[in-house]
Amino acid sequence: MSKSLTIDAARVELLLTELRLPAMKTMWARIAEQSDKEGWPAARFLAALTETEMADRGRRRIARHMADADLPDGKTIDGFEFELVPMVSKAQVKALVAGDSWLQTGANLLLFGGQGAGKSHLAAAIGRGLVENGWRVLFTRTTDLVQRLQVARRELALESALAKLDKYHLLILDDLAYVSKDQAETSVLFELIGTRYERRSMLITANQAFGEWGRVFPDKAMTLAAIDRLVHHATIFEMNVESYRARKALERKRAAARSTASATIKTRAD
Repeated sequence: MSKSLTIDAARVELLLTELRLPAMKTMWARIAEQSDKEGWPAARFLAALTETEMADRGRRRIARHMADADLPDGKTIDGFEFELVPMVSKAQVKALVAGDSWLQTGANLLLFGGQGAGKSHLAAAIGRGLVENGWRVLFTRTTDLVQRLQVARRELALESALAKLDKYHLLILDDLAYVSKDQAETSVLFELIGTRYERRSMLITANQAFGEWGRVFPDKAMTLAAIDRLVHHATIFEMNVESYRARKALERKRAAARSTASATIKTRAD
């Protein structure tokens, strides 16, 4: 490379650093070499460079949002055993993850079912899929978020705390039923539901169906108002199946028993 080309290359590196274009800085020389060999017009060369930067920014943005979402590790749609929860359609779940109309209108998802039915797994899997498609999601235990909002209220900052949650297109509240039947706690939860109503979506998992929500909201009028806001625009999955964790534990126990029996038979044969 001639001295002038070396100087030009150094200037490009410096300028791309100053402009904070890391992907272009990494790839420009390789793309320039291909452009020179194939005789690209300047517009094609520039388009290839900018596409590289845009793709890299997209990957880094998703990585940031995934970290911010605080989703449980390893919970994916492909990893969810839909055959064990036949009332939930894999095609419908994938459509919810791929579509955007329900998020744009602030519609909700409600997952009901007993302990171990797979509600948290499915909720986290939906959240992961949405983040990968460019949406902002936050996964949190209901009790944890309620406690944070209570602290904000005591510090006269509840309105600000609720406003900060607006950046999330979907707020996943796991285990709603575990909220204590305490007026201070349930009132901030009710305010959260009211603030997001028809503006931002919520995904809620709960062990009890609506008939048992009097245990969550001590006031009957508050219970009815909360349910009304949540179901007005909602998709509801009722996952009334045997405990997933119990089934898995039983399968492991049976597999261990078969393995032991097989080893015993082999030992006797020897």
